[in-house]
Amino acid sequence: MRLKKDGLVKNKADTTGPHGRLEETRLYRKNRKNKQNDKQEQLTYEFVSDLKTVPIAPTLQENKDFLEQLFKECSDCVIREFHIEPNVPAIIVFIDGLVNTELVNDMMRALMTHDSGSTQIDRLKNTAIPVSQTQQVANYGEFLLSVLSGDTGIIIDKSDTALALGMRGPETRSVNEPETEAAVRGPREGFVENIRINTSMLRRKLKTPHLKMKSMVLGKRSNTSIVISYVENLTDPGIVKEVERRLQQIDMDSVIDSGYVEELIQDNVYSPFPQVQYTERPDTVASALLQGRVAIIVDGSPLVLLVPTVFWQLMQANEDYYERFEIGTLLRWLRYTFFIISLIMPALYIAATTFHQDMVPTTLLLSIAAARESIPFPAVVEALIMEVTFEALREAGIRLPRTVGQAVSILGALVVGQAAVEAGIVSAPMVIVVSITGIASFTIPRFNAAIAVRMLRFPLMIAAAFFGIYGILLMLIIIAGHMANLRSFGIPYLSPVGPLSVGDLKDVLVRVPWSNMERRPEFIPLQDQERLSDEMAENIENRNGQNGGNTS
Repeated sequence: MRLKKDGLVKNKADTTGPHGRLEETRLYRKNRKNKQNDKQEQLTYEFVSDLKTVPIAPTLQENKDFLEQLFKECSDCVIREFHIEPNVPAIIVFIDGLVNTELVNDMMRALMTHDSGSTQIDRLKNTAIPVSQTQQVANYGEFLLSVLSGDTGIIIDKSDTALALGMRGPETRSVNEPETEAAVRGPREGFVENIRINTSMLRRKLKTPHLKMKSMVLGKRSNTSIVISYVENLTDPGIVKEVERRLQQIDMDSVIDSGYVEELIQDNVYSPFPQVQYTERPDTVASALLQGRVAIIVDGSPLVLLVPTVFWQLMQANEDYYERFEIGTLLRWLRYTFFIISLIMPALYIAATTFHQDMVPTTLLLSIAAARESIPFPAVVEALIMEVTFEALREAGIRLPRTVGQAVSILGALVVGQAAVEAGIVSAPMVIVVSITGIASFTIPRFNAAIAVRMLRFPLMIAAAFFGIYGILLMLIIIAGHMANLRSFGIPYLSPVGPLSVGDLKDVLVRVPWSNMERRPEFIPLQDQERLSDEMAENIENRNGQNGGNTS
């Protein structure tokens, strides 16, 4: 018995004596050092997505230390410790300027007076937090992404999950009339930089649960929110999957604007013609979605992308459908006419004055010859000088402050043109040709389509200088062949003209009445082709006037 006692005492001495306490201290320090090394390894991350493998720690102090290290030297990050009744410690994390501080204060006040005695975060979410949008996260990757997007994060002691609360602050810019797509008739609201405001504006146009909003994040450093919107029972699922596939393949540091996405997802990067349409009008996006197309909304950009896109859609304006069909048709003819003028008029002038003088009436030819008598440059150099000067003035008018930009562009064009003519550098007919060409380019509704015309104008002028009218025809054939070979998410760029779809021509060069557009475009695969019932037009025609009788 004594030996047993001695044994017990000896064992006890081994664990609680000086040597035992020293060994226990060494183990504690070793474990603590290992934990510090683990935390240090976790802090050596490159992108926020790398932290999805780092779980929320069960102790509050570890989480606080980790967050303070993450947001070191970040003065806009607020990490505050408070207590939930009865005496449950917690921390709140948010970015100052991205959250609504009044909502944060109300939420903290509700938690500080919570007396259920529960530390379970799901019970607090359901009983004590007066916020409609809440999300539970278990890793720092999702937690930080929510906080950096404007949400408020809460971590409670002895809980391995955190809460992300939707308390984002007020918008920096109110909803205004679109500046790049002004209209005489139609809605006056345009998209803004906040993605949720944009989706809500679109939701007001299409009040149906079939309007889907799929969200994703692009940019390893910017973590930009993207929303893919489409009408579920209209849009072809293959197009939606292709859009998602191309977006998921984007692997870059940041996505600041929708222009980044547009360039990365288009079929042919080197084509001057845009294969993705963008707009800042919600009514345009709603109309496109009802045609079976897909919208891509990028947080931070007021311009929404629409795919697939064909050339003829870039020549259509909103007022084509808001005014009577006769007005819409005439405006389209006007745009196509000035599109051709903007593309080939300088080249045609060069070809006519250099190679094909017999094409010009004699009186006009004598007038042009008299005006060019003292000009030291050939017609092509003359045209290049004026075109480059006109483009520079247009760019200066855009970049200068709005109060002086318009005046500088107009006065600059008048002064430079008049001075160039008086100095004998260019002729008066060339100034007229370039001016008409510039005005014609302004009639194209889409800015990116107008840029394509402005770029193609220069190779056409060079071809006309070398080969005359034959060079122009050769360049036009090359351009038409290139457009016929283009695709936008699998849809031929010249549809429905090439390949020909006779039923869709009623909304290309002309705009027929709404009563004759019962079906949606056939060149885009759809789940439902019917758009309008023909019963109304038949009833009006059969009734033959008011109350079924003739009013005459």
